[in-house]
Amino acid sequence: MFVITLRFADKSRAPSLMEGHNAWIGQGFEDGVFVLVGSLRSGAGGMIVARGGDPTALEKRVQDDPFVREGVVTVEIEEVAPGRTDERLAFLKGVA
Repeated sequence: MFVITLRFADKSRAPSLMEGHNAWIGQGFEDGVFVLVGSLRSGAGGMIVARGGDPTALEKRVQDDPFVREGVVTVEIEEVAPGRTDERLAFLKGVA
């Protein structure tokens, strides 16, 4: 499992790329890779929880985000090995 943080580097350019960014997010859900997407409450960007065991494929997917490609955000990807979850999130255990 991965936690992806997108922090604005140039928020002024976000509105013109929002449609493409939202389509990219939709594709991530459709492909079964994204399980949670949300805005940071501070307004500084967003966060994504992704499933999958291939960091290289995830990095490529992230680079396809229009926000990333156009330098609107900076990206941090952290791999997490879930050890304990609420039973409603048990499907995340064992997801690399």
